[in-house]
Amino acid sequence: MTVETEQTGTARVAGPDDGESYWQPVPANGFVRNIFNQQSTASKSDFSFGTQTLAPRSFIREHTHAHQEEMIYVVEGRGVARVDGVEQPLEKGSAVFIGLNRRHHFLNPHDDPLTFVIVMMPGGLDQFFAEIGRTREPGQPAPEPFPRPDNIAEIEARTVFGWVDSSFNRKT
Repeated sequence: MTVETEQTGTARVAGPDDGESYWQPVPANGFVRNIFNQQSTASKSDFSFGTQTLAPRSFIREHTHAHQEEMIYVVEGRGVARVDGVEQPLEKGSAVFIGLNRRHHFLNPHDDPLTFVIVMMPGGLDQFFAEIGRTREPGQPAPEPFPRPDNIAEIEARTVFGWVDSSFNRKT
């Protein structure tokens, strides 16, 4: 018996400067690159795929995702993943899986950038990054640190966040 299947999905290849990229506000600083998502690939599955580079001595605030699972894979630098209060060192080649409603954040206490690949299912993280960031062109020098938008809580609630540590002053 022979089973034939029809190729119905798309295929995409992204170069090193492809995808939308955004400078990120404090406290993360650095930048993100939104490479693929459901819309750009016409995939059946909803996801966000990209990279994030945390500037030296920066961090991503503690938060949860009520509806998304997240995977992180470190491609450059060193840092710390704090999941449910437990710190784990990160280095090139480290990977992290974060299930629903797990408190987590990432810290870069070092003098070099920390870059990791992000996969989130279902997607929406790319939308969050676009809304809070400033458009970045490859090779462009980093801007001075800038504050998060005044409506950050609304953006977080509407996109991919469950709970977010709001003790970090949004204007610093």
